[in-house]
Amino acid sequence: MTPSRRLGQHFLADANILRKIVDALDPEPTDVVLEIGAGKGSLTAVLAPRVRAVIGIEKDRRLATDLHGKRETGNVAIVEGDAVALDWHDLVASAFPVSRFPFPGFKVIGNIPYYITSPLIAKALTPPLPERIVFLVQAEVADRAVATPGSKAYGALSVGVQALCRAEKLFGVKAGAFRPMPKVAGALLRLVPLAEPLIVAEESARFRAFVTRCFGRRRKQLRNAVAGATGAPARAVAEGLRALGLDPAARPETLPPSQFVRLLRWSEGL
Repeated sequence: MTPSRRLGQHFLADANILRKIVDALDPEPTDVVLEIGAGKGSLTAVLAPRVRAVIGIEKDRRLATDLHGKRETGNVAIVEGDAVALDWHDLVASAFPVSRFPFPGFKVIGNIPYYITSPLIAKALTPPLPERIVFLVQAEVADRAVATPGSKAYGALSVGVQALCRAEKLFGVKAGAFRPMPKVAGALLRLVPLAEPLIVAEESARFRAFVTRCFGRRRKQLRNAVAGATGAPARAVAEGLRALGLDPAARPETLPPSQFVRLLRWSEGL
């Protein structure tokens, strides 16, 4: 089956790497796992014997049909559709009795298309969060997710992820491991939700939007970046920053996620 360039398909068949990806999920026999981009089913085949159920999402009709035809285990369900558009929580809830409460825990895994990595990470971080997220992503994206304040890679993705999760770049995967070979190397990214996240569920979307606006003015001083993000006068913002103990002349990329949380909550009181 010819891979679709339009869908960013790069298949991974290395048995050792597939096993390491599944191991990183820490699968348990009672787990329900949502697999993003089931592809040819290589990762599914390694994962399914180790968990209660796998719900595989596949956008390519050819692959989804093929997976339906060759499925050998009774704990795998294939859903044809766009992982960005589908409601993941509805899919997971369907694997449980209707009466189950609270919302059942689940994990997410996938060798995801590089061109939609950011939307898929944002989707995975939509509350209620999975117990664990393991994505094979472009190495540069993994670097950004784990970056520390002040580093070149630190940005809106770093802040958005780290406000909710412990982010780990586990290992790299060379481009030659994929067929067809992508232009860049990959890396395995693991996200584990914090026991005490910096933001509550109701703030999640507003926080991402606020941080993105602040980093849209990355090279500006903090007072100008926050003024642009909030629409408040720069002078009022500067006074507010000082009251928070922040330097109005600092750059956004120097602030840790906790300070962005303080800024969001302060800005919403303007």
